[in-house]
Amino acid sequence: MSFLDKAKDFIDKHDEQVDQALEKVGDEVDKRTGNKYSDHIDKGVNEAQKRTGDGDTQP
Repeated sequence: MSFLDKAKDFIDKHDEQVDQALEKVGDEVDKRTGNKYSDHIDKGVNEAQKRTGDGDTQP
């Protein structure tokens, strides 16, 4: 099993934690950019959450 296969398997098994981590990263980036790009960051985080695991677990 390759590294990418292992990473995908991990993400699938821990989708909720991955989604929470993506949310925290988005919040930190938003803070560091002075909230100038909030809409873009939120869209990017939401899209990333949809593409990991079984889908977006965040409301």
